[in-house]
Amino acid sequence: MRLAWIRLPETLFGRTAAALLLAFLLFEAIAFGVVWYMVIQPLAARSADDLAAKILLSAQTWVELPPQTRADYEMELVFRHDLALAEVAARLPQAAPANYFGDLIASALSRRANQTILLKRAADPNWDWLEIQVADKLLRVGFNRQRYALEAPLAAVGVFLLGALLTVLTALFMVRQASQRLKSLARKAGEVGQGRAPEYLPETGARELRELTVAFNRMAEEVQALLENRTVLLAGVSHDLRTPITRLRLALSLLEDADPTLVERMEHDLDEMNQLITDMLAFARSLKVEALQDCDLTRVLADLAAQAALLGPLEWRAGPPCVVHIGEAALRRIVGNLLENARRYGEGAAVALELECGTAMIKIKVLDRGPGIPLEHREAVFRPFTRLETSRSREAGGSGLGLAIARQLADAYGWKIELSDRDGGGLIASLIISRNT
Repeated sequence: MRLAWIRLPETLFGRTAAALLLAFLLFEAIAFGVVWYMVIQPLAARSADDLAAKILLSAQTWVELPPQTRADYEMELVFRHDLALAEVAARLPQAAPANYFGDLIASALSRRANQTILLKRAADPNWDWLEIQVADKLLRVGFNRQRYALEAPLAAVGVFLLGALLTVLTALFMVRQASQRLKSLARKAGEVGQGRAPEYLPETGARELRELTVAFNRMAEEVQALLENRTVLLAGVSHDLRTPITRLRLALSLLEDADPTLVERMEHDLDEMNQLITDMLAFARSLKVEALQDCDLTRVLADLAAQAALLGPLEWRAGPPCVVHIGEAALRRIVGNLLENARRYGEGAAVALELECGTAMIKIKVLDRGPGIPLEHREAVFRPFTRLETSRSREAGGSGLGLAIARQLADAYGWKIELSDRDGGGLIASLIISRNT
């Protein structure tokens, strides 16, 4: 059962790094425990016991030597063994700070001499001192800690840890390279889904990644070819259909004894067919992404508001310039569709157009006072040829492609369209543009 407090990283690199780090720490803990109990501790105990034996033998030898030769013996211990030995009258008052090797020596010497011996500290911090009672003599023996401390096994453990750490870092580097390639593939896949033609990814690296990249590049080519074929097909169909529509319109205009009402209805049907063809062609071309350029949204929205005001009441208050790097034609098409929908279904009330120009995000709002769209249908209205009979009736006009075109254009540029309720009744259609897109 997965514990609630465990939070795994979201990325492949993060999860791999966490798993490797956990395995590394567990392995190092086990390895260090084995090395410590099987190598370092036995060696340290043996070394401390040997030094304790040497100290006890030196002290006993010093006691047995004639007094006139003891000075030479003390000098020989210093030069050959880094041991200082002398008779003292009083014990040192200051105990040495606890250290692993020094405590082992004191314990071993206490056991061999059958007396309690404590580690003492004098002026030189590199020397530790032991006071031992031999016969009627109190002897003080000092040893150089740097010479007798067991450092070789610890250095070996350090090298071992360093090697394991380098192995983990190398593995993380390789995983990061693979995750960066996968991120690039995901980003390019998003561009293909939006109808863009991404740059080819380099077909390098491990065989699996290379094969995946080759397949992705081929898929991107095929998707672009399909989109272009769809556009060409619909363009050809629209051209072929407009020709007989034009002939029918001409034939209707030449009729003399026909019922005027029937002729008017037929002309209206022909207009609707022509508009449907136009909308289908626009839908097919909506995935074509234009070159981006710096654009003042305040100026563009003011122009759109002036055009929309000719068809009905509209509220718009111009603010300071809001410059962003976008596709202006796509923006005009999206906001124009939203304004047309708001005017068509706003039941004659004034439509409002607002601009929120933030440093990281820009939001363009189109607000109406119509019946709105139920929450469960707000995603469905972005599908082609979808109408809601209760609020978006067929008699009100429209082919059901306006919002589908707006959504496809927004997706192609990495923008978002959101629908929400308006206070007091109505609908808010928001176009959200990130400056980082």
